[in-house]
Parts: sequence; C-alpha cells; structure tokens
Amino acid sequence: MKISPKVIWNLKRILPFGLIWLVIACLLMWTEYAVVTDQTKTPESAIPITPAIVLFATVSIFLVGCLVGMLEVFYVNSLFKNLSFPRKILGKFLLYTVLLSILVLILYMLAASLVSKSPVFSKSVWDQYVVFFFSITHISTGVQLLFSLLTSLLYAEISENIGQNVLLNFFTGKYHKPVVEDRIFMFVDMKDSTPIAESLGHEKYFDLLRSYYFHFSDAIIHNHGQVYQYVGDEIVITWKLKNGLARNHCLQCFYDMKSALAKKEKFYADNFGVTPDFKAALHIGEVTTGEIGALKKDIFFTGDVLNTTARILGLCGEYQEDLLLSKELSEQLDLGGDFTVRTLANASLKGKKEKVEIVSVRPSA
Repeated sequence: MKISPKVIWNLKRILPFGLIWLVIACLLMWTEYAVVTDQTKTPESAIPITPAIVLFATVSIFLVGCLVGMLEVFYVNSLFKNLSFPRKILGKFLLYTVLLSILVLILYMLAASLVSKSPVFSKSVWDQYVVFFFSITHISTGVQLLFSLLTSLLYAEISENIGQNVLLNFFTGKYHKPVVEDRIFMFVDMKDSTPIAESLGHEKYFDLLRSYYFHFSDAIIHNHGQVYQYVGDEIVITWKLKNGLARNHCLQCFYDMKSALAKKEKFYADNFGVTPDFKAALHIGEVTTGEIGALKKDIFFTGDVLNTTARILGLCGEYQEDLLLSKELSEQLDLGGDFTVRTLANASLKGKKEKVEIVSVRPSA
C-alpha cells in the first residue's frame, strides 16, 4: 500500500523528535556508563546498565520522543499558536513535564520489573520506585528528559519558522556549495488584494492572509510542492522536476488549491466579508540553488525561470485566465484527454530578448 504524501510529510516532522531524544539519551547513557564503570557501585535508586536495559531504554526513549512529536504536530502546537515565543515554550514545557512524569513512573517500573524479574505491580517493584522517586537519580533523570524536551521544542519552533526542508538542507549541507538543477515554479497571486486590504484594514487583512495560506497547505503537501517564499499576498511554490511532472502534480496543485478555497467560501464570507481568489503561472527551467546571506542564511534560487514565471503571471489579467503556463512546461506534462490546452501567444516579456509561448490549460468538460 502506497503511503500518502501527507503521511510522509507528517512522518518527516515527527521522526526528528525521536532521533533527537535517542541521540541525547545515548550520549548521556554512555557518559553514565563511563563514570560508573563498576556496576556494583550503581546507586540503589538506579537501574543497573545491562544489554537488555540498554535496548529497552533506547527503544523507549525513541518512542517517547516520537510521542512528543505526534502530540506537538497534531495537537499541542495548535493550542499555543497565538502566544509569543517565550510563553509558547514555557506553556509546552509545563504540559510535557506532567506527561513525562507519568511516563517516567511507567517506564521505571517496567525496567525494574525486567531486572528483578518480578511482576510490574509487585510490592518490591513499587518500593524500588519510591526509593528512586526521592533520590538524586530521579532528579538527574528529570534533568536529562527536560533537556531532551527543550531541545526538541526549540527544533520544532525553528523548523516551523524557516521550513522543514530548508532546515534539513542546512543540516545535510546539500546546498552549501551551489547546485545547478532543473525545477518547476508556480507563482500564485491573490486577485484584488489591494481593495481587499483597504476594506479590511491591515490587521484584519493579516488574519485573512494567514487563513488563506493555511488552507493551501494540504494541496501543496499532497502534490509534493515546497513553499519557497511568501511575499505579501504572493506565494512561490517549487518542485524538483521529477516530483512536479509526476501525475501532473504542479498543475494539479493549482486546482486543489482552488478547491480548498471554494470549500471555505462560507468561512471567509462570515469572518471577512470577502472570498479571496487567485491567479497563477507555471514555468520550468534551470536554476542555481545554494545557501546565501550574511546576516541571515537562506536557501536561494536564482535563474531566468523565476523572472519569466513572474512575467507570465502578469499576463493573466490581459488574457482573462486564472492559470497560464509556458508551452515548454505544458509539453512535458502528461495532459492527455483530461485537459484542454490553448496556445495564447508568443509573448514578448519584459527583460527577455526571446519570446515565450504562453498556453492556457483547463480541465476538459
């Protein structure tokens, strides 16, 4: 059974939590083992380090990290999304501390049962936990877990703000040296944004933009797109060539975004008194991709394809079309009988010497 893009996207968000917790736990266990080389000197409150305990601990800590990741992705983050960064971190920290206290109780008793070969709910196991609870070992364990928690929460905030793919590329150093690659770009621009902004005021307009971009998320993820930039009321989405051409993902993304907004017409009408709409342009070409910036690092694309896509977008109003493509891209898509393609012009675009053939694409009736 094929895993959906949304599931893959969420797994990429959750698994780093498990890995962060696992790496920190392994480092701390190794440090503890190096300090207490003679296991006969292990404090009474601590679980002796054995191969079985190491396996149990690593698997458990990875799963606990993934559990924190799942809660963060699907539930907790939305609870604190309107708070400032310090309040958000503090609120999450307190909430997860309660959860971790319960998990420590459960996991310690399981580990003690594993070592003593006694039932989990036996008096001897419970007595050992009581000793652990009032010991320095409990404090040490708590500090270790809270450090892992704080590290993973900071990772989550950074990832959310600069983008998961951008953060991963920084860690792997993929674009530390500029790379030449073929990509597809879609420029999306809200229609009538100026009068909408004037009628709503800048604060209400900001809320509209936040909802507007949020409702595009599933369509972009489902079609393997990556958000490159938000520029005011414009969003730039990009695909690696393979992902964008497969199943016409770059084209289908446009229609899925239209469908997502259409489903939210009542929401926008009730909350803002307007229903936003958009136009878009798609083009394909070669770009140089790399890290750039002195005061702030970013993954940057440079190439004629971006300027050309922006110019094509500017022609949507002239041809009364919501979507325009370069013919170069349309010829690489598998449009078959599902779409009607109409050549509009061999257009002269500002700043370009060579003309670009522009086409409109619409679903077949």
